[in-house]
Amino acid sequence: MTQRLHLVFGGELTNPDKTEFKDLNNVHIVGLYPDYASAYLAWKAEAQRTVDDAHMRYFISHLHRMLDEKSETSPTQEIG
Repeated sequence: MTQRLHLVFGGELTNPDKTEFKDLNNVHIVGLYPDYASAYLAWKAEAQRTVDDAHMRYFISHLHRMLDEKSETSPTQEIG
């Protein structure tokens, strides 16, 4: 079975219309999840907890899409 890793994270944005964090040192790493369903539940809990703050936003990152195991190198290995 293929792992489908998902990262849930969020924090305060500089502008609610953008995805730029105000302070990268304060990005909240919620967790790493083995499937979208569990990542979605974690994302939803954090999003609902911060619903009254328009500058707070949480995201689900599909980490499994960042690595292509069929390629000799992946985009994350091609830094610089």
